Amino acid sequence: MVALNPPVCDFGQPAIDFDLPGTDGRRHTLSSCRGANGLLVMFICNHCPYVKAIIDRLIRDCRELATHGIGCVAIMSNDVTAYPEDSPESMQQWAKELAFPFPYLYDENQSVARAYGAVCTPDFFGYNSQLELQYRGRLDASGRAPAPADARRELFEAMRKIALTGQGPSEQAASIGCSIKWNL
Repeated sequence: MVALNPPVCDFGQPAIDFDLPGTDGRRHTLSSCRGANGLLVMFICNHCPYVKAIIDRLIRDCRELATHGIGCVAIMSNDVTAYPEDSPESMQQWAKELAFPFPYLYDENQSVARAYGAVCTPDFFGYNSQLELQYRGRLDASGRAPAPADARRELFEAMRKIALTGQGPSEQAASIGCSIKWNL
């Protein structure tokens, strides 16, 4: 597995619309996922050790972000032929088992990941109420193993600031994760 870091935040870049099926059997769009104060778009998958290391914290943070008017959505864009652990059935099972507080969507043709410029899992895109990009950083100091329990909640703090001010922090540490598994 190759570990990749996404590029730095391109402040003000508009969110890209999508219409994808979710593990809940419904279709979800940019409009249906956004909150009054912003939106967190997360590219994740089931098999990635970087995602597994943070998933409990990510769920906690998304639950709390909802109370600040931030909508959250997770998108899985990997090639499921090469990585069957990321299949829609496995996504549905994982979302149910962990009680995801956000829609978990399947980007079968990978067009949404390409449009966003997602490069790894996890890859986070934090938008303000105008759907302008304000955060492209990491959840916290976790890597392939969870960070210490008292690690700074970087993504949560950034998204809370965005909810309050519309602006993300000028200093952002890039996320790290497994490369998205592109169809060839």
